[in-house]
Parts: sequence; C-alpha cells; structure tokens
Amino acid sequence: MKFGFSAPFRGPLSNPRDIQTIAEAAERFGYDTITVADHIVVPSTIGANYPYSEDGEFAWTADGSTDCMEQFSLLAWLSAVTSTVRLLTSVIVVPHRNPLFMAKSLATTDQLSGGRVTVGCGAGWMREEFEALNITDFDARGRVTDEYIQVMKELWTKDRASFHGEFIDFTDAAADPKPVQQPHPPIWIGGESMPAIRRTAALGDTWYPFGSNPKFRMDTIDTFAARRDKLFAEAERLDRDPTSIGLAYNCAFHNEEAQTHIDGGRLLFTGSPEERAEDIAQLERAGVSTMIVNVTSNNLAHMLERVEGFSSDVMALQT
Repeated sequence: MKFGFSAPFRGPLSNPRDIQTIAEAAERFGYDTITVADHIVVPSTIGANYPYSEDGEFAWTADGSTDCMEQFSLLAWLSAVTSTVRLLTSVIVVPHRNPLFMAKSLATTDQLSGGRVTVGCGAGWMREEFEALNITDFDARGRVTDEYIQVMKELWTKDRASFHGEFIDFTDAAADPKPVQQPHPPIWIGGESMPAIRRTAALGDTWYPFGSNPKFRMDTIDTFAARRDKLFAEAERLDRDPTSIGLAYNCAFHNEEAQTHIDGGRLLFTGSPEERAEDIAQLERAGVSTMIVNVTSNNLAHMLERVEGFSSDVMALQT
C-alpha cells in the first residue's frame, strides 16, 4: 500500500517555508504522494450542499476563510522542492479551466517533475463557484468533464490533435512538450456517484473515491466493496477488463478510541494503530493500492508530528 496526504493550500501553513518543510517530511517518512485541492473562488454565501460532511456544510463557510492557493501553480512549485513524491491534483474541478490550457500546464509540470504528476479529475459541486467564474454551465458539468478529459488525452497523445465536440472544437493543434509519462499521466477519477463510476470505467486509469460522502457511504470494507463492484460491472459493460482499473481511497484516520458505526461495527481507520493497519490490509486485499490520509493541522509542529506518527505507527505495520 502507498500513502499520501494533502499539502497545506489554505490556512496558516499555506506559505512557502511551511509547505516545503511538510513536503520534505513526506519524502523523509516514506509517503508516495502529495495532493493539492482546487477552488478558484469561494463565494461568501454557499447554498450548495458539500458532499463530504454529514450536515452538508462546507468547512470554509464555518471558519469564514476564503484563502486558497491556485492548484496548478502550487503543483508546479511543489515539483521544484521535491524529488520523489508523486504530485496529485485532488481533484481538478475540470470544468473550471480550458482543457487546452490544462493539457499544456500539466504536461509542463510533468516535464519539470521528471514524470511525477497524477491527474485527479472531478466534475465539481459548488454551483456558486461555477456561476462566479461564468465559464461553463453547472448543470452540464458532467458532460463538460468527460469531454475535457478526452481533449487532454488527444493533446497528450497526438502530434497534431483535432477535436470536434459539444463544448470544444479545434483542428490540427500541436501541444508540446508532451508529458514524460506515456501515453499520459495517470488519470484518477474522483467521486462516488454512478456518473463518477461510469466516468472511471470509460476514461479513468484509477477510481479515487472519498470515504466520507454520507450519500454513498464507504466507511466499512463491505460498503467500499459493494461500490467497487458497481465500477467493475460498468467496466465489463464497456468491454473493459475491470482489473485494468486501479483503486485508490481517500480517508480520514483518527487516533481516538474506536468509534462505532450504525450497525455496531467499528468505522474504518478508528481505534488502535493495529486496528487501523488491519483496515488498510483489508482494503489492499479489496484492490486498493494508494490511500490518501488526513494528517492536516493548522500548527506546523503538530502536522509534522502527525505525518511522522502515521508513518511510524501505521505504515510501519504494513508487511
């Protein structure tokens, strides 16, 4: 199993010195991946329900914070201050940027990093952000996301690319340099819904669900496996070998005593290091090869302690 966590992209640690310190710690303590999230603007009033909290409240609304580093810029900067960790967009809100720009920028960062970019893609959830940017229609975001991913693949894999779609139309365009990784950087599809599952089966290299979506619970091995099986069935429907699709999992872990699920069982990643290590082993047996864990803190010393602690207490128990 490989592990990663989010770089600070907002809050008191989102400054060059602290981000570099944390990124260096990721490499020192054996993590495989650093992730960077994506919001371009954060409206002061958000009516949309946040998918990854029980009450639908977006944490940034609660703390009144709107600061957020731009994802592609931070990803490129991280490529310069690291040497081994993979750099994952977690995830790009794909409809927010022109796909020709995204293909160029991500290929450039893949070149600068020596082939360490992983392209996590999502359709987005915040209607107010779509409306503020006024680039694409929120209600068309799924179709836009599918098409933009196809456009990027064309530009990455063709010397002269042409595309004639619902939203993008161009002929004989060159986009060089190409990514170091061939045919292109790995594409991880974020999301837990059936549209996200269908998108993964059709366009993704890896499925990247978040375990904290209360609408599509995956906080036990059984609930994760049931959702995974829907993905495999969709892949088979498209005549794609399900084993060709990688599996990742974004979770939060806790050091508290074991919590209980509604059915009386223990929630994933709660309890002792040994219990959490067993959860990881079960997910690995279910096909998961990378886990993104939550070591976030607003205090540098505390975050470094959590980064080291998860490595020594849990990662070290992996065999």
